[in-house]
Amino acid sequence: MDISKTTIEEVSNLLSKGEISSVELAKKCLGRIDEVEKKIDAFITVDHEGALRQAQESDIRRKQGKTLSKLDGVPISIKDLFCQKDIETTAGSNILKGFVPPYDATVVKKIKEAGMVILGKNNLDAFAHGSSTENSDFKTTKNPWDLSRVPGGSSGGSAAAVASGEVFASLGTDTGGSIRQPASLCSVVGLKPTYGRVSRYGVIAMASSLDVVGPIAKTTSDVALMLEVIAGKDDLDATTLDEVVPHYSEEIGKSIKGKKIAIPKEYFASGMDEDVEKLIKDAVDKIKYLGAEIVEVSMPYTKYALETYYIIQPAEVSSNLSRYDGIKYGYSSIFNDRTQSLDNLYETTRKEGFGSEAKRRIMLGTYVLSAGYYDAYYKKALKLRTLVRKDFDEVFKKADAIITPVSPTPAFKIGEKSDNPVQMYLSDIYTVPINPAGVPAISTPAGFVNREGKKLPVGIQVIAPHLCESRLLNISYQFEKVRNFDNNYPQL
Repeated sequence: MDISKTTIEEVSNLLSKGEISSVELAKKCLGRIDEVEKKIDAFITVDHEGALRQAQESDIRRKQGKTLSKLDGVPISIKDLFCQKDIETTAGSNILKGFVPPYDATVVKKIKEAGMVILGKNNLDAFAHGSSTENSDFKTTKNPWDLSRVPGGSSGGSAAAVASGEVFASLGTDTGGSIRQPASLCSVVGLKPTYGRVSRYGVIAMASSLDVVGPIAKTTSDVALMLEVIAGKDDLDATTLDEVVPHYSEEIGKSIKGKKIAIPKEYFASGMDEDVEKLIKDAVDKIKYLGAEIVEVSMPYTKYALETYYIIQPAEVSSNLSRYDGIKYGYSSIFNDRTQSLDNLYETTRKEGFGSEAKRRIMLGTYVLSAGYYDAYYKKALKLRTLVRKDFDEVFKKADAIITPVSPTPAFKIGEKSDNPVQMYLSDIYTVPINPAGVPAISTPAGFVNREGKKLPVGIQVIAPHLCESRLLNISYQFEKVRNFDNNYPQL
């Protein structure tokens, strides 16, 4: 069995038939990690011993007829932003190096309760600040399709691990595109659920009003299966929605004939790579072939979304990262100099522990929240956020879903945008508006463009109204059936 091409759905069937054991699966994945990890650098931590123990426990349950779920025994990974009991959790930052949580994040607890096997923690831009996974304090993850290029970010380690066949799925987070953009650049499926659909308890916060937890997998069906496990109300997260979790995997497969799909003209403005635009328009034609009605719409406040996001997000970053002071947990400069004053301890710890991107966002956020600038920037951004959300509300009065690009370009070279933060931020121009609006969106592979003799993936983005994950999953699933390319996985 070639695990790099095998889906969760297929593995689940093999496990239920007894044609393979969870231990065998875990060993195959760990073997794959040993084989390609030096090239990819998708993991910060690989838990060999813990993974095999979890797999053994799954096999015992299966023999006793006590299987916890249809995904019991399936090996996955999680972004190193989720607290996992007794496993180092760094958020990709030196300031949390050595931090071992005494508890599991709610989504990690749900994954364990479903019997899934956690192989390890994936690399990310530190504190999820980035679009390339170059901002990790530990390593730079490479795109499996071209090792000289980025996998996207901040969940680049998760997307690269799935694309390279190291795991069957991974959990990531999405604050402005951090699941969807790497999914697009690595030719896997990535879902950003409705804000509040999945608990954030135990997830190291970047921007609390924007952060969303979601799955990355090889197919839409696999993403649906993962969402069934992690979605739901959580008393430990007051922002979660008290809504019944549908059986997403059973609701896909319905015809989309007659569905109205909106194409916003603002998402096809100048700046998009010509080959990317051609693939997106080809994907729209295929959606039309399936019987959907394509309607052009205008979303006039889209042009303000990026600016709005990069005021609100750094402001929340400034607030959330103030807790890392060298006193409570994580890195502390006190071990280097026990005679320094408290103020010096704070200053030195943060100077040594935070990377340059975290410092940049802390300073930006502190500035827009400061006296004299709060009304001019932050308060105005909150008003614009309402208008961005209104754009989506108006479109969804006349359309069932929206289709847009995910990224204006295919994966760029490692180091290409490192010295130009604004250019890096523009990588998320098509994904950012969705988070302030709080609506769900998915990135699905749409094809490849050729660059320097390499195939580079491109994805399409499907957006739906609040809590309409079933709708966008179904559109994504139907598109998978008619796209005219073989989504083989990269040769490493």
